[in-house]
Amino acid sequence: MTFDIDMIKKVYERYPSRIEAARQAVGKPLTLSEKILYTHLWQGNATQPHERGNSYVDFAPDRVAMQDATAQMALLQFMQAGKAKVAVPSTAHADHLIQAKVGAEKDLQESINKNSEVFNFLSSVCEKYGIGFWKPGAGIIHQVVLENYAFPGGMMIGTDSHTVNAGGLGMVAIGVGGADAVDVMAGMAWELKMPKLIGIKLTGKLNGWTSAKDVILKVAGILTVKGGTGCIVEYFGEGAQSLSATGKGTICNMGAEIGATTSTFGYDDAMRRYLSATGRQDVVEAADKIAEHLTADPEVYANPELYFDQVIEINLSELAPHLNGPFTPDLATPVSEFRAKAEANGWPLDVGWALIGSCTNSSYEDLSRAASIVEDAVAKGVKPKAILGINPGSEQVKYTAERDGFMDSFRKFENTRIFTNACGPCIGQWDREGAEKGEKNSIIHSFNRNFAKRADGNPNTHAFVASPEMVAAIAISGRLDFNPITDSLTNASGEQVKLDEPTGSELPERGFDVGDNGYQAPSEDGSAVQVIVNPDSDRLQLLEPFQPWDGKNIEGAKVLIKAFGKCTTDHISMAGPWLKYRGHLDNISNNMLIGAVNAYNMETNHVKNQLTGEYGEVPAVQRAYKAAGIPSIVVGDENYGEGSSREHAAMEPRHLGVSAVLVKSFARIHETNLKKQGMLGLTFENKDDYDKIQEDDTVNFLDLDQFAVGKPLTLEFVHADGSRDIVVTNHTYNDQQIGWFKAGSALNLIKQMQMGN
Repeated sequence: MTFDIDMIKKVYERYPSRIEAARQAVGKPLTLSEKILYTHLWQGNATQPHERGNSYVDFAPDRVAMQDATAQMALLQFMQAGKAKVAVPSTAHADHLIQAKVGAEKDLQESINKNSEVFNFLSSVCEKYGIGFWKPGAGIIHQVVLENYAFPGGMMIGTDSHTVNAGGLGMVAIGVGGADAVDVMAGMAWELKMPKLIGIKLTGKLNGWTSAKDVILKVAGILTVKGGTGCIVEYFGEGAQSLSATGKGTICNMGAEIGATTSTFGYDDAMRRYLSATGRQDVVEAADKIAEHLTADPEVYANPELYFDQVIEINLSELAPHLNGPFTPDLATPVSEFRAKAEANGWPLDVGWALIGSCTNSSYEDLSRAASIVEDAVAKGVKPKAILGINPGSEQVKYTAERDGFMDSFRKFENTRIFTNACGPCIGQWDREGAEKGEKNSIIHSFNRNFAKRADGNPNTHAFVASPEMVAAIAISGRLDFNPITDSLTNASGEQVKLDEPTGSELPERGFDVGDNGYQAPSEDGSAVQVIVNPDSDRLQLLEPFQPWDGKNIEGAKVLIKAFGKCTTDHISMAGPWLKYRGHLDNISNNMLIGAVNAYNMETNHVKNQLTGEYGEVPAVQRAYKAAGIPSIVVGDENYGEGSSREHAAMEPRHLGVSAVLVKSFARIHETNLKKQGMLGLTFENKDDYDKIQEDDTVNFLDLDQFAVGKPLTLEFVHADGSRDIVVTNHTYNDQQIGWFKAGSALNLIKQMQMGN
């Protein structure tokens, strides 16, 4: 079935007139990204061009998607908005709270037993407010969205940074915090700074051991983890059209790892095939009527340098398989160069686990290609050296792969573990035996992120990212430096054999099939549905509004922590065992910044309490400041808040009384999340001023009472010896965002407007 086909047709009906208006306003041919953005302006037809990288623009997304870990806080906020039903089609997906340990059936039941309170809450909230709910085991949000909701030319926001996966079907799909989702679900405009555009021209065609995953692993190496910040990446060229829709999704998915706002591809035959195979031929028929508008104007791809802010060209025919990592997804190494690089850096070469799945690589095509490697090894008498773990992307993928024999292929390796259709190890939901020992080791996976501690909680686990077929090959060899293109393996008879190149199916020949896809439709009228939150629960907590700004300068603030180096949302608000508290703001605030490295002692979760002079855990020290009525600030390094869209990383410091976050530079989503929660997100005008900030400093804001668009804010840092430094800081707040700060949060402002109406 096709969900929301009437909405999709309405979007397409307005495309021709809105694109014509946009061409008139911009005065030149349009990229695909611009077409989608300008057709989704909140105001309707464009009347003026919007400056990339500068203009804040109000948009009207077509739909919203939420995963269970972030949906809790998003929906707790939506409950405060005073709406009877969501204004746009919205879904919530139970995929994060399922831990991988034994195997699919037992792990799923264990999760339901442990998380029933949260799942029941999500089910009832969704039923009440008109939101579709995908139950535990239904699949990973982004694979389920690709199979059911994504459509060419649409705009979607989702409370997960990998919402961008839907670019594989030609959407502009953007990861956001829960407060942004609340705006859209409440029928309000969604604000975004007009992105810059990076064009990536793909020529040639993938062959041999290379896959779509290697495209984005290569791009990550070129652009780094912040090279795409504030940009949409648009892929085009004959190479782009040669990729499957799920392959395109893989590339878009990992665009989050270069900081990109989103990534997308033009509508083509691969998308037609995928839409038709997933039961959405009516979307194909509707899209075909406006197909010229669902890709860039011809002039753009003919002369991309004239229309994109940056252009990169990659020849797929020459692309090599890559392994990226450890500890950062942009450390890219072609497989042929890996051995030398690993030996030079002392990376452990033996591999204990090889994991295939996640929202990045868990499609039917991915499983079929990996299964072909396993079948080839079995036929040649080679046994695997590493444990192979499989997380199918959805119940539909698993059911179909089971029918077609791929899951049986994996089971031919005795130590294979088939886990639930869920995120599992990719987001730290993995009870890995022995991880608590903290031993130095290596794993390889087809996921997107490989930050320290992310998969198994062990800071000494070196995680490397590769394609599913490379993961399967390395599982068989047991060595990271195994190059299947050139290297041989010894089989059970002592013979030297080489693995054949992977083969697979883009789509199932007999079509997709599924018994129960796990979908719960909402009630037509949810007014009678009761949403109950136990006041004594340690999993769920109704929200209290944050206090508005008093209009005065912040004075006497303490420096809670000066974070050194990489400080991702995993460092600010860890996942793993903390996921269970995602619906309870006070409890989860006990993980605030416990993973950040304190620049003053190079330790984690060990900061000085300026009230006592003693050292303590970050949350405990901050709670002491809050109890004493003393404000505080957090200082950070480059690309602060990189990674997940989790707004808990902004809500926790806000809840515990942190007033401002001052850094060298922000990741996009985190900066927005801070603004939404009524916090100050500031950047050093002179990055060297980071070094001037001392552990015992007291901070005074000198001109916050004059907070205005484009006007820097001046901070005074008073040192323990009485000397002081004046630090000039910049901000990107516009008038509306300053309104959020003054009101105490964006949600507070929404409620004020509701009351005003």
